[in-house]
Amino acid sequence: MIRIGIIGGAGYTAGELIRLLINHPDAKIVFIHSKSHEGDKVTDVHRDLLGETDITFAGDTPLDTVDLLFFCTAHGDTRKFIEQTPLPDTLKVIDLSTDYRIKSEEHDFVYGLPELNRRQICHARHIANPGCFATCIQLSVLPLAKHLMLNSELHVHAVTGSTGAGVKPSATTHFSWRSDNVSVYKPFEHQHLAEVKQSLTQLQQSFHSAVNFIPMRGAFARGIFATVYMDTKIDLSEIRRIYEGYYDDHSFTFITDRSPDLKQVVNTNKCFVHLEKYGHKLLITSVIDNLLKGAAGQAVHNMNLLFGLEETVGLHLKPSGF
Repeated sequence: MIRIGIIGGAGYTAGELIRLLINHPDAKIVFIHSKSHEGDKVTDVHRDLLGETDITFAGDTPLDTVDLLFFCTAHGDTRKFIEQTPLPDTLKVIDLSTDYRIKSEEHDFVYGLPELNRRQICHARHIANPGCFATCIQLSVLPLAKHLMLNSELHVHAVTGSTGAGVKPSATTHFSWRSDNVSVYKPFEHQHLAEVKQSLTQLQQSFHSAVNFIPMRGAFARGIFATVYMDTKIDLSEIRRIYEGYYDDHSFTFITDRSPDLKQVVNTNKCFVHLEKYGHKLLITSVIDNLLKGAAGQAVHNMNLLFGLEETVGLHLKPSGF
């Protein structure tokens, strides 16, 4: 049984992580830390878990009682905690913030995208869970990078649900503003671009073209719908063969003949990828659930790999349907 601690337990991602872990056959949550909710029942915050757990939020972090520590903290807080708190040598860490996603000689975190770094994840001690946009975009183009086929700029449009902005309300997340509305934010400079470029050059060192990313806020709660287009003269059948070969031994990314709908992946750990050609333009559509495949589900996938479990354990989730 994997003994687990969670730091930062009150947000949307933490709620999904808790839901997955209390139903995971090989996991036991020892503590869930939250400064703002110490002593409160977890179900007072994550009310969908009523009847499934009686855990209360803790104010301390007894690290010697757990095998694995998840950070569901605000960006910057994981690094502060690790710099101020000695971690036991045997403790494994999965960080869901941005703090350690970019490779550096200053840390030993492995970038936790299983479709890219599965072997390294299995032998790692510290994992940096990818960002949600970054996951969706990377899964749409990794096979091309693997075969050195990224030879033009990438043009990316991706729409995310309101849960991607976190649980704290802001001017752009209130229902009255978000409903019946679409807006662009952080065009060409979203923070997830750095990890996307890092992964693509890991596979194709010659790739130095721009990734022109236009993130958008959508009028729905969860999910990411991304389209990527680029120039290529390669025939669609050959591209399809490359994608199917790349993802053949991966459990959660699927190539589909039909243009996917977001609802097909919401409440699952799946990514659906669709390929089309228009002359010399390749259009790729990629869809994920931002809270699962883009966050908590991927974190549990990484946990399974870290501890030598079958990678789909605890992640056989059903889509929301229509």
